[in-house]
Amino acid sequence: MHFSHRTGDQRLNALTIRSQELKGRGISISHLNDSNPTHFGMSVHGHDFRYIANPRGSIASREILAAYLSRRYGCEINAQQLYLLNSTSQAYAWLMMLLCDPEDKVLYPKPGYPLIESICALTGVECMPYRMSYDGSWVIDYVSISDALERCNYDGAEHPIKAIVLINPNNPTDSYVKSEERKRIVDLCRQYGVSIIADEVFYDFALEPFGANKRLAGESSVLTFALDGFSKMLAAADVKVGWIYVSGPDNEVVQAQQRLDIIADDFLPMSTLITQQIPALLEKADSQTALIHERCVSNMQWLREYVETSTQLGVVSVLRAEGGWSALLRYPSSIEDDELGLALLNQAHAMSAPGYFFDFDSNGYMSISLLPETENFRKNVKTVVDAIERLITAE
Repeated sequence: MHFSHRTGDQRLNALTIRSQELKGRGISISHLNDSNPTHFGMSVHGHDFRYIANPRGSIASREILAAYLSRRYGCEINAQQLYLLNSTSQAYAWLMMLLCDPEDKVLYPKPGYPLIESICALTGVECMPYRMSYDGSWVIDYVSISDALERCNYDGAEHPIKAIVLINPNNPTDSYVKSEERKRIVDLCRQYGVSIIADEVFYDFALEPFGANKRLAGESSVLTFALDGFSKMLAAADVKVGWIYVSGPDNEVVQAQQRLDIIADDFLPMSTLITQQIPALLEKADSQTALIHERCVSNMQWLREYVETSTQLGVVSVLRAEGGWSALLRYPSSIEDDELGLALLNQAHAMSAPGYFFDFDSNGYMSISLLPETENFRKNVKTVVDAIERLITAE
C-alpha cells in the first residue's frame, strides 16, 4: 500500500521519542510553547473547561456514535477508527490527499454524481471513469476496472490508480454493489495495492433491492474508507456532520491513520459545540430515516404503476431503482435532453436533471427526486410525461 507524499516523513524526531518514553513512565510533560487558552483558565466556557484536541474528533462523541453504528451497520465499529468531520465531501478531499500525489488516479463510476470529479480537480488528482451498464438492473463493468488497473498500475508507473470509489448505492443509478462485484473488486484491489473509498450515505434507503446487500464499512481484506453522515440519515441537509470509518489489514490501518491524523489535525478537529449535539441527533436518526424511506418507497411504487398503466403513448419507462432518493426515467433518445429541459422550463417553470448531468452517453435519461410530498410528486411526474409525449407527437 503506497500513500501520498503529502503528509511527509513519518519518522519521529528525538524530542518526540523521548517525551513519549517519559510519558510511558508516568511522567507529566509540560509544554513551554502551549498556546491553548483553555489550559490557563481563559476560555469563554469558564475556568473548569479544558480542551484537549483529538484530530479524529471528541472521543466521547465517537464512542457514542460507534455504539449506534454497530447496531445500525450490523458489525462491530471501533471508535478509534472513526473520524468526525464536516461532510462526506470533506472526507473525499482528505482521502485524496492521503492516498494520491498530484496526478495520481482515482476510479469512479460512470454514470455517477459529478461531485467526485470536482473534488479530484480541486485536489490535483486525475479521475478515471469505470463503466456501469443497464440490463434490467445496473451492474459494474468489472472488465473496465480490470483494464484500467492493468494499464495504469504496472511496476514503476509514475501516476498509478490509488483508489476506487464505490457508491453503495450509486446516485443516480440507484444500484447497490452486489456481492459478486464486491468480491471481484476487492481481489483486484489486493492485487494492485488499491484502496476502496465507499460512499454509503444512501445505504439504508432500499427501494427495489435484490437482497443480500452489505455495507463495505468494516471490510477487512483491503484498506477501506467508508463514508456516511447525518445529512441523509436525518433528512437534514444543514446538519453537516460526516465520518470516515477506516478498516482493512491491521498494519495498513495503522499506517493510514498515522497519516490521516496529520491531515485531520492540520484542518482542525470538529468543534465540540457540534460534537456535543451528536447524542441528541442520534436519538432522532432511526425515526427520520424511516420517515424519508417511507416517502421514497411510496412515491416509487406510485411512479411505477402510473408509468406502466396510465401514460398514453407508453414511451416513458422507469429503470429499476435498488436504493436511494431518486428514480431514473427513460424516454426516446430521439428527444434531445436540452429540448425536453427547455420545454419544461418554458411551459412549467421546472428545472430538470437530464442524463448528461451524470455523464450518461446518450439522450433519453432523467433523474427525478422521490422526496416531494405525494401531491407535488405526482404533479411533477405528470408534467414530465406530458412534455415528453407532446414532443413525440410533434415529431
